[in-house]
Amino acid sequence: MKWVTREKAKVDRIACPWLIKKFVDQKAEFLFVAADKVLQTAKKENATPFDAPGAELTHYKQGGADYVSFDAILRKYDLGDHALLELAKIVRGADTTIPDAPPESAGLEAAALGFRAMSRDDFENMRLQFPTYDALYKYCQLKVQGAAKLEHASA
Repeated sequence: MKWVTREKAKVDRIACPWLIKKFVDQKAEFLFVAADKVLQTAKKENATPFDAPGAELTHYKQGGADYVSFDAILRKYDLGDHALLELAKIVRGADTTIPDAPPESAGLEAAALGFRAMSRDDFENMRLQFPTYDALYKYCQLKVQGAAKLEHASA
């Protein structure tokens, strides 16, 4: 299946392909295009658009809170893994301005900016950043299993 989003990805537009590849569609192909071309490209390529105005899988508000495309994918594909929900909080905090952003969000945003700056294109950016999301997901798994396990893993 093809997926399309805006080019020059930073946080959410790298977190989403990671999530899609790991939990929704292992054979996913991604297209990165100009923001004003996402929906047009989706139709032309029979691709699922995400993180773009007019797409189903994009930022939304619920109960006065802001959510990102990562959250929209979790919701649509019923991905209720508690570690993924923890990771969503970190992604949300790195990609939006929310009052209760986890401290990890600032580090994720900084890393994402650095990766984007050193990557020649969005595909290299994905390749470089995916291990960061693998590590954050493992961290979140340890976190939901309990602080004792997280501390034991750091010893």
